[in-house]
Amino acid sequence: MKENKDEQVTSISKAKTLEEIADFWDTHSLADHWDETQEVNFEVRMQRRCRITLTPDIYEKIEKQARVQGVLPETLVNLWLAERLQSIESS
Repeated sequence: MKENKDEQVTSISKAKTLEEIADFWDTHSLADHWDETQEVNFEVRMQRRCRITLTPDIYEKIEKQARVQGVLPETLVNLWLAERLQSIESS
């Protein structure tokens, strides 16, 4: 979308809101508008992630508990580790 503060309109769809943009691209193909596009450069900053290997039986237990709590196993493990680290630091 353009940086004009008065009225922001996308160049292809002429949409003014994210909903209008979504509606437009739900019914249009980029292939029909390829000549109206331009190359852009942008930077993506991602957080560093680390892997920890678990035995299948431990992961299965974590996965089961995560389902009970309605979260992803990765989320549950992060919560548990954060709680444990906080209790160690508080001691």
